[in-house]
Amino acid sequence: MKYRLVVFDWDGTVMNSTSLIAECVQLAALDCDLPPPSTQAAKHIIGLGIRDSVRLLFPHLSDAGLDLFADRYRHHYVPRDGQVRLYEGIETVLHSLAHDERFLAVATGKPRRGLERAFDHCGLRHHFHYTRCADEGWPKPHPDMLEKLMAFTGVEATQTLMIGDTIHDLNMAASAGCDGLGVSYGAHAPETLRMVAHRAVLHSVQELGNWLKQNA
Repeated sequence: MKYRLVVFDWDGTVMNSTSLIAECVQLAALDCDLPPPSTQAAKHIIGLGIRDSVRLLFPHLSDAGLDLFADRYRHHYVPRDGQVRLYEGIETVLHSLAHDERFLAVATGKPRRGLERAFDHCGLRHHFHYTRCADEGWPKPHPDMLEKLMAFTGVEATQTLMIGDTIHDLNMAASAGCDGLGVSYGAHAPETLRMVAHRAVLHSVQELGNWLKQNA
């Protein structure tokens, strides 16, 4: 067993939520009298945490403007997040990783309340030993989430794998000294993921499961 700690991003890796997130970012921009970003631009910021995301899209916004945008984003997203579904086959992947000497964890750009709602909706909470959210420390791509998870579990970086659909996940892994595994069925395209250090870039949940069986 190469990896004793396997960490999953959430949106775009476990949950098929990237399209809804991008739509709600666009709607929040309209509410704030800002030009709505393209779907590609809105998806690019997924995983960073809402305030850091908005700063990338609209660097001129004041703190009050950031707060308003975040509020309008939640206004559009929260009533609909129960509609979001797991990627088909992802629970089978989680089952296949179960081992007495392995920890599974989540490192997500969601706030804690958002992740807990998602767990309530999808029923996956019991698969994960530890979770870290964007409002509990430094958000991605800072290595804080992975460093905390490794400290909780006592697992070294060389035995830790980060799985995610964005370069923010892969950059976080590289900064923490961990291996990163990209999945291109979420927010970022394969060519974007390949710009960052990675073990592999996989294109479906089935490919992810097969890779983990052979390499994890």
